[in-house]
This record gives sequence, C-alpha cells and structure tokens, in this order.
Amino acid sequence: MRPLWKGSISFGLVHIPVKMYVATHDHDLKFVMLHKKDLSQVRYARMCKVEEKEIPWSEIVKGYEYSAGEYVIIEDEDLKKINLNKSKTIEILHFINEEEIDTIYYSKPYFLEPEKNAGKAYQLLLEAMNKSKKIGIAKFVIHNREHLAVIKPYENTIILNELRYDAELNNTKDLQIPNDIKSSPQDLSIAIKLIDHLTTPFKAKQYVDTYVEELTDMIEKKAKGKKIHPKGEKVQASKIHDITALLKASLEEPKQTPKKRKKTS
Repeated sequence: MRPLWKGSISFGLVHIPVKMYVATHDHDLKFVMLHKKDLSQVRYARMCKVEEKEIPWSEIVKGYEYSAGEYVIIEDEDLKKINLNKSKTIEILHFINEEEIDTIYYSKPYFLEPEKNAGKAYQLLLEAMNKSKKIGIAKFVIHNREHLAVIKPYENTIILNELRYDAELNNTKDLQIPNDIKSSPQDLSIAIKLIDHLTTPFKAKQYVDTYVEELTDMIEKKAKGKKIHPKGEKVQASKIHDITALLKASLEEPKQTPKKRKKTS
C-alpha cells in the first residue's frame, strides 16, 4: 500500500511520526457510459466557456470566486504555506470515552503506521489507550480541509477514524415523525421478543455483499445471451391492522443464516 499522508501524531509535547493508509476498499462493480448508437465509450471534456473548446490539464489552474466574476488563483504552494504545523500534524486535543460518540459522526477509517525509530512512542500511545480505555479526539489537515477525527486502538494498530462535524448533520426536525402515536403494550412486548429472537453476537466476516454477487451473475448470463428472469418478490408495506399478526408470525420464522461469499478463482 502507498501512504496517503505523512506527518506526526501529537499529544502534549510528544510527536510520533506516522504514515496514513486507507483502511477500506470498495467492492463496487464499475460501469462505463456508452453511446447507445455504436457502444463507444463516452468521455468528459474540459471545455472553456469563453473559447468553447477543450483545453489540456496544463492550462488549468485552481481559482476562487471572491466577488461576482472576480477570481483569485490558488497554487499548491499557497496551500502549503497556510499553516505548516497543521498540514503535517494529527493533533490530539482531548481523550474521551468511546461510547460518548454517536455512530452518526463516524465517516472513514485510516491505518496509522509508525515511521522508522517511532515504534516505541507509537506502542506507548497504543498501550496507554488500551489500558485507560480512552480514545483521542484529534484534528488534521488533508485535501485542503481541516478534519475532525478519532484516534483509537484497533487490534495491534492505531487507527484514525474521520468524523463528521456537527454542523454537517442535517436536522431531524425537518422530518415528519409521528411522535403522538403510542404503541400498544401487547405489540411492544411482542416486538421486544422478536428483537431478542433475532439477537446474535456481531461477527463482521459473516456479512457479505450478496447483491454484487447476484449482479455479477446477471451480467455473466446476459453476456452469454441468456434471458434474465426477475428474482424475489416485491416487498409490500405492512398494513397497520396486520402489525400484531405479523409480529407473532415473525417469531415463528427461523433465524437467517448469513450467505457465504462465493469463492473466486
């Protein structure tokens, strides 16, 4: 893996040189845009609005519109000069209990690897967080923006999990939630029993993207000229007067067993 970023974790006066790596990867199938007429690929051109012609990357610069029609050009070197310390430091501001953070704030995880000769300090921070059962709240700058993050142990590694700022969350007050409806004691009791019935220890490896597997299978069949038949049934919304009966019937259903991922050659 190639590091995405290099800098230091800092807490107090301690600085630990680290490399940052992306901790996840996508399993999405990649589609391309085609011209329906001849199935040739469609490309996106960089068009100049004034000259109405395509221009090369070498003639493109970054600009910010500070007034209507007025732009200031921003070079990469300008961005590096804003704050040299911030651009190379993951600064731990506070330590907190992990359960204090709602999962809605979590965004994307990254692995942090110690640079040469930084292993001792890295291991010290890792062990201290494990022993204290605390995680760090930090800030760092990447992609021309200051990000909020969590620094925490993961297995034998320190990970950085990017957080969303509170101002980035949409307000739930805009949603039409019927707060004046009360559940009957009977329905609530059965619903809790159903939750207990479906409760199982969390094992991440048992959950796989079965839709991508089905999509791949459909593509293979279509490539061979086979006819595609719909699978499954369209889900209908439960009718209000059926809720009690549906809850009771759900308790009789066997627990779902996770589908195993197909082996690929």
